[in-house]
Amino acid sequence: MDKTIEFIQVVDRCCGLDVHKKVIVATVEGTGIARETREFESTTRSLTELKEWLLELGVTHVAMESTGVYWKPVINILEPGGFTLLVVNAQHIKYVPGHKTDKKDSAWICKLLRAGLLKGSFIPDRAQRDLRDLTRYRRKKVQEVTTEKNRMLKVLEDANLKLSSVFSDVSGVTCTKVIDAILEGRTDPDYLTSLCTHWRLQSSKEQIHDAVEGCFTEHHRFMLKAIRRSIAGLEAEIAELEAEIDRRCEPVRAEIERLCTIPGIDQTGAKELIAEIGVNMEVFPTAANLASWSGVSPGNNESAGKKKLARKPREQGDQGDNHRMRLGREPHQEHVYKREIRKIGSTPGQEESPRSHCTRATYHCVPCLEGSGCL
Repeated sequence: MDKTIEFIQVVDRCCGLDVHKKVIVATVEGTGIARETREFESTTRSLTELKEWLLELGVTHVAMESTGVYWKPVINILEPGGFTLLVVNAQHIKYVPGHKTDKKDSAWICKLLRAGLLKGSFIPDRAQRDLRDLTRYRRKKVQEVTTEKNRMLKVLEDANLKLSSVFSDVSGVTCTKVIDAILEGRTDPDYLTSLCTHWRLQSSKEQIHDAVEGCFTEHHRFMLKAIRRSIAGLEAEIAELEAEIDRRCEPVRAEIERLCTIPGIDQTGAKELIAEIGVNMEVFPTAANLASWSGVSPGNNESAGKKKLARKPREQGDQGDNHRMRLGREPHQEHVYKREIRKIGSTPGQEESPRSHCTRATYHCVPCLEGSGCL
């Protein structure tokens, strides 16, 4: 015999959405209206019909799972309707075992929402979401530049030109002069060595002479020219993105300057921080909550007396991007961070991790502009 579990009703009228790439399944329920489920397409026209339907029924709260990036168009269209929108971590609304359908999923979300059992993820406003897209896209372009420079190094190694052994930066002034001369057809080692006159060079003339003596062919010249054109195009795109980011960040210029007072955070890092967490710290109850949301708070994973090193995933609706704030930590410092995490564990009196400290400083630093005090 089936038993129906009744929850205390907290929300008067609500809607649960099961979001997919092409179809949106909506279930409404509440005081004075019968439960009803409808299907809508993910097009703008169909989503507008969904908004008008919810407004007609007097729905006040809408909840959905954070399904890839498909929740974003739904949020963009429903946001002007004045609804209380909740984008919920899918792990928090697992359905009971049984026959799983889209209609049952949306009805289950609606039931949990009406009972007040759902906790929405932090979803910034449209302006911050746009800024976040710009900063993340800029980071991707910077990574592409690094990839192209590494590809250039491989071509030089293939030509037996050991420039990376004598120059600390292959994109530096001196190394660029050498590559320019090689592309112009001037491959004489003595001439290439004469170009290396920078006072900061640590390699000797003999080492440089041996490094620039290689087997350079027309194929290598073609590849290097193509790679440098690609790098030039990427750097132009990055400059355009940075100009747009600066324009969008103008209203929060004071907050950026305040964040730059934290050791390890420069202008670029401050802009990325504001794009990710915003300037309103009221959405995070405590600094520890911000550190946990950012994925920089150590957690415990213990079973049968054995502790395992694990990082708590960030509870955020924007899971499709899978973006993690770095807060000044470089890839080569990963082993240092893991070592510090092992030291911390859950023992009282241990010092906090460097990234948690940076997050706590950020949390307390931004509200300083409103006179609430700083660290």
